[in-house]
Amino acid sequence: MPDHDKPPAPSVADLDEDTLDKIRQVFRMTRAGDAGSLAFLLERGLPPNLRNEKGDSLLMLAAYHGHAETVQALLAHGADPELRNDNGQTPLAGAAFKGFAPVARLLLEHGADVESATPDGKTALMMAAMFNRSEIVELLLQHGADIQAREAKGMTALAMAEAMGAADTPGLLRRMGAR
Repeated sequence: MPDHDKPPAPSVADLDEDTLDKIRQVFRMTRAGDAGSLAFLLERGLPPNLRNEKGDSLLMLAAYHGHAETVQALLAHGADPELRNDNGQTPLAGAAFKGFAPVARLLLEHGADVESATPDGKTALMMAAMFNRSEIVELLLQHGADIQAREAKGMTALAMAEAMGAADTPGLLRRMGAR
């Protein structure tokens, strides 16, 4: 059915307090990594792309908190690995920022775009390089990340890693061909 034929999604103002409490509980279980309970709810129709008031999807929260099993459950039930939050961030960027390589690997295996960038042009590779996440830098490069990509101010992953004082990723990026 075309989007214009769908009824509008209810707003928070349309929901009663009991429903809001249940929704908040789902987000808490996602942040805590309760994959079993979440999978149970997904199997019974919980929308896998449910978002909170900041636009964070369940997948974004599971990725950001490093819960690979929860990420797997969400992806298995159709969660969109490219669904951005209100700040334009993807779950892959969240995993790269926090340093969760197993989560980043799952997201990439399920179609996350290695080149997705925030509105200011920062890619997951840049986030991983800035915060000295060597394993994720290698993973992203293996999946075709552009080592020479530039964000809105013209900085590459190497320049950003150097600016942040990252200990290991500048050398790794240079060995991989960054200039």
